[in-house]
Amino acid sequence: MNLSQRLQKSWYSSKKDWLSLLFLDVSWVYGGLIKLRRKLYASGVMHSTRIPAPVIVIGNVIAGGAGKTPIVMALAKLLQDQGWQPGIVSRGYGRKSGSVIEVLADTPVTESGDEPALMRSVLTAPIFVGKDRTDAASALLAAHPQTDVILCDDGLQHLALQRDIEICVFEERGIGNGRLLPAGPLREPWPREVDFILHRGGFEAGFHIERRLADHAVHPDGTRIPLTDLAQHDLTALAGIANPESFFSMLRERGLNLKETLPLPDHYDFSSTSRTFHQGEQLICTEKDAVKLWKTPLAQQCTILAVPLQVHLPDTFTTALLEKLSSLKPPMN
Repeated sequence: MNLSQRLQKSWYSSKKDWLSLLFLDVSWVYGGLIKLRRKLYASGVMHSTRIPAPVIVIGNVIAGGAGKTPIVMALAKLLQDQGWQPGIVSRGYGRKSGSVIEVLADTPVTESGDEPALMRSVLTAPIFVGKDRTDAASALLAAHPQTDVILCDDGLQHLALQRDIEICVFEERGIGNGRLLPAGPLREPWPREVDFILHRGGFEAGFHIERRLADHAVHPDGTRIPLTDLAQHDLTALAGIANPESFFSMLRERGLNLKETLPLPDHYDFSSTSRTFHQGEQLICTEKDAVKLWKTPLAQQCTILAVPLQVHLPDTFTTALLEKLSSLKPPMN
């Protein structure tokens, strides 16, 4: 276990964990800087921009992923079904450039980032990426003026872009030891005011979301293979996400036989893997990993199947969200 892994383990252990205590003074300094930054934005010393469309930020307050992107995808489909024309902006974590670009079907993953590439593969809404989300949102509206609501994938701490609705997402581990980085997992103090909390357990407040694997896996050519057909195969499962073990557990719950599991860092660059794969080996992974793996030479050597993750948003949440959004601006006819 390297230092980074040991540190993350300490975040979700007792507050008395020695490694967390070691960084406690640093976390207090970090907290002071966070408060100062918020005051500078609130006073106008640091500039924030309002764009001419409602902005919904879907983010989290802990380091690492919390399952935001599947929620963004579910919200985009929901809004389209309700007559809205959403657009999506993202930083595009792990991409080579910070410049603003529109993510198209032929945009290389290295230029878009894996999560925007995944969203592009399943959504019809326009998607723009850029280090500065304000610039990305402005470029999206200029290119697609019919857009009447912006979904920002991550960005609760990106205060340069003014927002109308904030949605904070939590995974099962919640806020861990409740401390700020690097003594704990928090990017900013919690609790703080947000419009909606979505969680997968461990919270009394907010809305509980359910997620499950689809009943099928997807072949690179788009063919769907029922998971029941894979139950008798020996599979190698891999996941370059924030919590790989959660994906492996869901695969086992669906009756799949995992002969080996490969937990990898979030947004993993598969071109740098040192693991040797054998001709004909059957790999099963997340959709986020597949958008990269399917474009590597490994796809010619192994069978790589992706299992979609499906998120169910509670009706009580979607009703409240749509009501709040409608009070900001009616959908375009």
